[in-house]
Amino acid sequence: MSETLPFEAGLPEDGPFMNDRQKEYFRKKLLRWKSDILKEARETLDALASESANLADAADRASSETDRAIELRARDRQRKLISKIDAAIERIDDGTYGYCEETGEPISLRRLDARPIATMSLEAQERHERREKVYRDE
Repeated sequence: MSETLPFEAGLPEDGPFMNDRQKEYFRKKLLRWKSDILKEARETLDALASESANLADAADRASSETDRAIELRARDRQRKLISKIDAAIERIDDGTYGYCEETGEPISLRRLDARPIATMSLEAQERHERREKVYRDE
């Protein structure tokens, strides 16, 4: 039987907001997420490298190039996500993690558990998205 790590037991909701147990929970969650992304990226790069670049059929080459372009776009999104994960870990270190960058109010623990890179409360995020939509529609 494997031992359960404290953060795997569930979000520690007791105690004051962003106490040491909560910070550790989110740090481990973020580090595990980053590790999973990097592992997946290595596997993708290995698969791309092992593919035969000398496909004789033009349709096969075109299909392979399309697949490669899709993979590279996905890798770019993952690179940006890793940057956001690193920024969240920095916020844990400097004591600003879990607080809305717009209002300064605490972001709900459940929101952070679902989206640990969140920088705004749900209400502030919704306001932000409504403003973006208004600007896009103009």
